[in-house]
Amino acid sequence: MFLDLKRIHLPVMAVLSLGHRMTGVLMFLAIPFSAYLFNLSLSGPQGYAAVLSLLQQSGVRVLLILLLWSLAHHFFAGIRFLLIDFDIGVDLYRGRRSAWVVIAAGVLTLFTGVLLAL
Repeated sequence: MFLDLKRIHLPVMAVLSLGHRMTGVLMFLAIPFSAYLFNLSLSGPQGYAAVLSLLQQSGVRVLLILLLWSLAHHFFAGIRFLLIDFDIGVDLYRGRRSAWVVIAAGVLTLFTGVLLAL
């Protein structure tokens, strides 16, 4: 069977679910890097200065903004899925609306992170 991936349009709820899974994986993969930086910052004044200088680099700031977005998206989507488990917002209209609200909250967090990084 031939699938033309350009023709497939997922509903917003499916996009949100995929985003929730991807942000969970992204946060999981960031744990070793975060633990390393935390350990280095606690090693002494030189380690703390090294972490500060690393966090001032533009590439690392972009990664931190991406991590901030993934945390916000995963948090808001998790609350949405928890409410759905309690049969709140299960119908199609409310499900679409809540999915758009979660995506908007994630984008708003992303823009806030970019503004704070400047």
